[in-house]
Amino acid sequence: MQRITEFFRGVVREMKKVSWPKRQELTKYTITVLATVVIMALFFTVVDLGISELIRLIP
Repeated sequence: MQRITEFFRGVVREMKKVSWPKRQELTKYTITVLATVVIMALFFTVVDLGISELIRLIP
């Protein structure tokens, strides 16, 4: 039980050292991630449709 308690005390100590992003930074990072996900999803959709059409051309 003492090891678990010491573990969580260590976690709390380390979490106090973390430099958390400000609200404006967090918003900017979130928009960047979402934009990247949308762009990648569109890219892979186009690639998938292209490959599907190529396969349909094969008799």
